[in-house]
Amino acid sequence: MSLPALRLGVNIDHVATLRNARGGARPDPVRAALQAIAAGADGITAHLREDRRHIRDEDIRRLKAEISKPLNFEMATTDEMLAIALATQPHAACLVPEKRTERTTEGGLDVVGGYDHLAPAVEKLGAAGIRVSLFIEADEAPLRAAAKLGAPVVELHTGAWCDAVEHGDAAKAEAEFQRLVRGAAFGRSLGLEMHAGHGLDYDTAERLAAVPEFVEFNIGHFLIGEAVFVGLDAAIGRMRAAMAAGRARAA
Repeated sequence: MSLPALRLGVNIDHVATLRNARGGARPDPVRAALQAIAAGADGITAHLREDRRHIRDEDIRRLKAEISKPLNFEMATTDEMLAIALATQPHAACLVPEKRTERTTEGGLDVVGGYDHLAPAVEKLGAAGIRVSLFIEADEAPLRAAAKLGAPVVELHTGAWCDAVEHGDAAKAEAEFQRLVRGAAFGRSLGLEMHAGHGLDYDTAERLAAVPEFVEFNIGHFLIGEAVFVGLDAAIGRMRAAMAAGRARAA
């Protein structure tokens, strides 16, 4: 039996990084989002950080108003971000850990230790009709906690696997991949919808696409980097082809 095609969410944060490096209005992340959708993205992801290092409040407002596909609003679980999410009403809110000192998200959300802090936010977002996703590690404890919180979606952090692949550590890469496979199966057994993201490139996305429990990948930095050389349309087209090839092997 054939599996449904994987959805691709394109994160446009680092178009804003380029803009902010010089100031001004270009390149415009909303233009990138519209181009990504035209090229085949199923949704757009944007992370509004506390320090506004890339995406800004006005970007979120414009994305909600101008794009035709779902907006996935990545956010720390703070009162400020919760208020912005409730006012913006994105399709989904993905709760992520956030530290000012990090260059990018360094790991999954501590849903076990932070359960009591997360619970009111998950409830408020869900009550507002915003689909909640939790960005977590592929281990049983956080998956159980996510299901107990009532979040319908989790996004498994693929960074450790992708880093091991990039650095040629075959043993670690295989161990991390198998952890993702086990986590996806366990999460699905709990009734969670399984997404994945962080560090995925053409090759890793193709391999992970063969894991049948995953239904969506969210990819940003790699695609924006590739777009510098081949254009965003070509980068997204090649990513979709890689995901489709991996999915075909899972059927």
